[in-house]
Amino acid sequence: MSGKHSDRANGDNRAAVGDVVIENPSKSDGAALWRIARDSQKLDLNSSYAYLLWCHDFASTSVVARVDGEPVGFVMGYRRQDAPDAVVVWQVAVDSSQRGRGLAGKLLDALFDGLVDAGGVQYLETTITPDNEASIRLFTSFAKRWDAELKSSALFAADDFPDEHEPEDHYLIGPLAPRNVASG
Repeated sequence: MSGKHSDRANGDNRAAVGDVVIENPSKSDGAALWRIARDSQKLDLNSSYAYLLWCHDFASTSVVARVDGEPVGFVMGYRRQDAPDAVVVWQVAVDSSQRGRGLAGKLLDALFDGLVDAGGVQYLETTITPDNEASIRLFTSFAKRWDAELKSSALFAADDFPDEHEPEDHYLIGPLAPRNVASG
């Protein structure tokens, strides 16, 4: 199946891009997402329980990419109670077998196409360490594709963390408006 298909009447977010299917995760995806995050060697690895819980409790603000039914990437997001018009992207990861194909950007686009089209979401928020050039490029590119403003500011200093951790800068992208995406 090529192009894009969405079933928002049921709250599902599903898109097919080539041989990759992007959809909301289910609880059964948690273990695979934990392994993808672990193998990235870049992300802060959460407990396996956190990934199970995330796939259960925040599935509507997260997406998983599948090839032949197996997870190969994900975006985990959530809505903050004090900013319901924003989705905070917690983690983005792509399996090494799929890197270099633009999958992370496709995951972000699929997630926000569904959330913005459904109404209520106007902003993407995330935090990035200053040395994570790949993530900075990913979110800068997202802002350009969506023709949205990107603002960044310091959020957490290294000494805010109880362990050794780099600072985290806050990125705010928006406002986001529904895109006219041609399928093909």
